[in-house]
Amino acid sequence: QVQLVESGGGLVQAGGSLRLSCAASGRTFSSYNMGWFRQAPGQEREFVAAISWNGASIYYADSVKGRSTISRDNAQNTVYLQMNNPKPEDTAVYYCAAGRTLSIREGYDYWGQGTQVTVSS
Repeated sequence: QVQLVESGGGLVQAGGSLRLSCAASGRTFSSYNMGWFRQAPGQEREFVAAISWNGASIYYADSVKGRSTISRDNAQNTVYLQMNNPKPEDTAVYYCAAGRTLSIREGYDYWGQGTQVTVSS
C-alpha cells in the first residue's frame, strides 16, 4: 500500500514558476514508477509527466515539454514536478500517481488527493 500526498499548489502568476511535491508513505517507494496528471474543470484528467523507479526513463506531455521537469528523491520518498513559465491553461488539479508499470495513461495503482494550481494571467 502506498499513500501519496501532494503539496505546492496555489496561485501563481503566468511566467513565474511552481514546484509540486508528492510525498509517499511506505518503504517501497523506490520500486514504483511515478506519474503526474492534471484535471481542469469540465475536462478529463490528462497525463503531464512520468518517471521510472530509477529515474532513467522520463516522459512529458507535449503541452508541458520544455518547461517542466519531473524528478524524484528515493531517499526522501518524494517526486517533484517543476514547471517554469506556467500559463493560464495549466490551471488544474494536479495528481501524482504510483504504479508498477511506467505509463502515460491512467494505469497507476495509487493516486493522491490532488493539489489545486491556479495560474493567473
